[in-house]
Order: sequence, then structure tokens, then C-alpha cells
Amino acid sequence: MSSLSAVLLAADTELPEPVAAGWQLILAALVGIAVIVVLITIAKVHPFLALVGGGLTVGIVAGEAVPDVLESFTDGFGSTAAGVGILIALGSMFAKLLADSGGADEIVDTIVGHASPRMLPWAMALVGAIIGLPMFFEIGLVLLMPVIYLVARRSGLSLITVGIPALAGLSAMHGFVPPHPGPLVAIDVLGADLGTTLALGVAVAVPTIIVAGPLFGKLAGRWVVLPVPTTFEADPEDTLVKTKRPSFAITMFSVLLPVVLMLGKAIAEIFISNDDQIVRQVLDVLGTPIIALLIAVVVAMFTLGRGSGMDRDTISKTTGAALPAIAGILLIVAAGGGFKQVLVDSGIGTLLADWAKEANISVLLLAWVLAALIRLATGSATIATITASSLILGLVDGLSSGELSLVVLAIGAGSVFFSHVNDAGFWLVKEYFGMSVGQTIKTWSIMETVLSVSGLIVVLLLGLVI
Repeated sequence: MSSLSAVLLAADTELPEPVAAGWQLILAALVGIAVIVVLITIAKVHPFLALVGGGLTVGIVAGEAVPDVLESFTDGFGSTAAGVGILIALGSMFAKLLADSGGADEIVDTIVGHASPRMLPWAMALVGAIIGLPMFFEIGLVLLMPVIYLVARRSGLSLITVGIPALAGLSAMHGFVPPHPGPLVAIDVLGADLGTTLALGVAVAVPTIIVAGPLFGKLAGRWVVLPVPTTFEADPEDTLVKTKRPSFAITMFSVLLPVVLMLGKAIAEIFISNDDQIVRQVLDVLGTPIIALLIAVVVAMFTLGRGSGMDRDTISKTTGAALPAIAGILLIVAAGGGFKQVLVDSGIGTLLADWAKEANISVLLLAWVLAALIRLATGSATIATITASSLILGLVDGLSSGELSLVVLAIGAGSVFFSHVNDAGFWLVKEYFGMSVGQTIKTWSIMETVLSVSGLIVVLLLGLVI
């Protein structure tokens, strides 16, 4: 059993001591999660309000004073907004520049244009992964749908055979690779290193995309046969950027720049032990997530913005237009941090840690199970990540940087498990592909499950050597 097993963890956790009996804390957590689920799925309350209500419910049922619960919630809200909010804003600005400049179209056209019909599903998986690296899932899906329709129509392949690999690429990036909100939140809560998690996240994402994308897509294409929707039929010409596009090389340079900077910091920490060494100090600064993304946005203003013929006013409007769309995401993520802090301060994490130690449960497996259960209940990968990270916090004391990153990735794998009717992404995919609920479950939902389980398997295999 590796050191990722709970039995080898240090007993002296820094988590607060439980504020109530074990049964009461478990009841508080279950009731709090149930409140969130009911408010989101039945009452149709916005997730921000649902998380606030869930946090208050946990504290009150656990027997804490309301002022103490509010203090915990606001502390968690503020720290999460500070740690993750800036990164989400910068990532959104970059994604908007990538889309509006025509850079995303250039990536798609270049990769798909060089693929044979047999290799098209693999090319679509690659396109989905590259587009999904800097973009939120929903943005990437909207951007890729005209391409998926066009490729399916021209190649004669099944819409599902072409579309599932692209969805797998998008979803894997969303669940495993920062700077997406889920991985960022887990990194922030657990204190993992972003560069290390980024490197391992890519290593986990590649085989899971292959299994859940081209391989599963070929099978799913036989289960569900769909006509290609007429939506966007005229768009390939209409949506082309009227000005010149940035070249494929320049676009890829822009997309991979923050990735390289953050990976450089992680590599320097491994191979340069002297913190005062000038190369180490420079890479540490450049690889800091906020600096790396800030550099990427500034560079993209020139390579993608000016490179596509945008003037300064257009670039300013483009970056500004990226922010209103993420206001809700920022509030949900920050409120999730508040909910997390209420759970932490109640001592349920300590209680769970003690139980896991006695049961000799692998931290990686437990992290995945918790995230998968919360994902099933709430339909939100981000909420699943936040809550599972909070519950598992008492089990990560003393783990190395690589082991912490694997815990983050196990939670990420669990957070994409079996998307169904309480997930907004489920309905987005259903409507874009023109499927029934049953067809969406047989394709999209099972693809997410394959992605989740194969991701866990890869994480567990990496846990044997890290």
C-alpha cells in the first residue's frame, strides 16, 4: 500500500476538532447536500443561493451558532474568490480572444483538414482537447458544434462517432487540467502544486480521452444513429472571421504559452534545489499561475488580436465582453468555497479522516467515490470537486507534491461521473445533437462514466510509482 493510503497518514491533522457527535455531523453534511440538490433540481434556485443555503444548513444542523457559521462561510468565500477568481477571469479573456480572432477556427481547420476519414474521430478528439485546454466546456461545445456538424456531413460518418471524441477532449480538459475552475479549486483547497498537477493532469487526460473518445465513440455511433441537424448549416462561411486569421503556429504558441510557463516552474522545482539560483527564481515567478495567465492574455492581445486585424478598441471590447459571462461562475465557485469552509470548520473532515484510517481506505479511491456521489446528487462537477476536496482534506496531511496532485486528479475523475438530468451540460448536449433523453444517456452519460472510471484507473496506476 502506497503512502496514499489513509493508514499511513499522520494523526496530527490541522483540521478543526468535530463540533458535535459523529452521527450529527454526518447528518448535517447529508442534509446540507440534500438542501443544495433540492434547491437546484426541484426548486430551480440559482446554485449560488443554493450553496449559501446549504452552508447555513450544515452549520445549524451541526449545532453551531449562526454568527460562527456566517464567519466560516464568508472566510471561505473570500479566500476562494481570491485564489481562483482572478485565474478564471484571465482564462475567460484568453478564450474570448482565441474565439473572436479566428484562432480557434484555425486550429480546427488545420487539424481536421489533414485527417483521413478513418482518422477523423482521433482528429476531433485532438481538436476537443486543444480547444478545451483554455476554454470552459460550454464555450468549447458551442464553438465546436458547427465543426462537428460539418465534419459529419462531409465525411458521411455518424454524428455520434464524430461528436463523442470532441466531447471527450473537452470534458477531460475540464475535469483534469487547470486552469479550469474544478481543478483550480481542488488545488487551492488541498494545497497542491499547480504545475505538477498540470503535468500529471495531461498525462491522465491523454489515455482517458483515447478510451472515452474515439474508441467509445465508434461503439456509441452504432447504438445511436442520428441525422445531422441543419443548425449552423450555412455557418462555415458565415462565421469565418472577416479579417485575416492568426496562423496555426502563432495560435498554438499562444495557447501553449501559459502551459509551458507553469510546467517550467514545476520542472525547475524538481531539478534546481537551490531556491536562490537565478534561473529558479525567474521560472518561479513566470510560472506562478496568475503571472503565467496574465502574460498569456497580454501576448494574445498581439498574436491573436492584432494578428487577426483587430484594433485597440476591438481588443478592449473583446476582453471586456469575456467578464460578464463568467460572473455567475465566479459567484458559484466562491460560494462553493464558503460551503467548503463550513464543512471544514464543523470538523467533519477530521471525522471522515479518522474513519478512513480505521477502514484502511485508499485516499485516491475515497476521493473519487466522494466526488462521484456528489456529482450524481448535484449535477455539478465544480460543486462535487469543492465538496469532495473539503471532505478529504483531513486525509492529505504529509503527502508529497505528486501525491497531492494525484488526489486532485482522482477528485477530478469522480467529478465527471455519469452526467444526467440534473446537469446543465446534459441538456446542452441533448439539444445540440437533437437526441432524446434516453439517447443522451446512452451516449453522453456513458461517455462521461467511461472517462471517469478510466481516469481513476490511470490515477491509481500512477499512484503506484509516485
